[in-house]
Amino acid sequence: MRSYRELLAQRAQLDADIAAARALERRAAIAQIRSAMTEYGITVAALGRSYGRRRTRVPLAPKYRNPATGAIWSGQGRPPGWIAGQDREQYRIGASIDASGFNEQR
Repeated sequence: MRSYRELLAQRAQLDADIAAARALERRAAIAQIRSAMTEYGITVAALGRSYGRRRTRVPLAPKYRNPATGAIWSGQGRPPGWIAGQDREQYRIGASIDASGFNEQR
């Protein structure tokens, strides 16, 4: 039977062989994919996913304001403690407040 150290060395060699074989096969697969894309005129955009940019969320305009603290809430997600269980209409932002949630007069 082989010793523990011999088995560890064998495993390290196998891991290196596996990584080399994977890299070789990966290069071949990429070449095959590029060839097919060129042959059929397929672009990365035609694959249906954009990899270069992530979409950013556009902040929602606040719909409610706590008059005591000035805290605002868009109406999306879990309601904050100051509005939970209460009539929301009393906290609704009126026409005198712009989309950023601040008075237009400021």
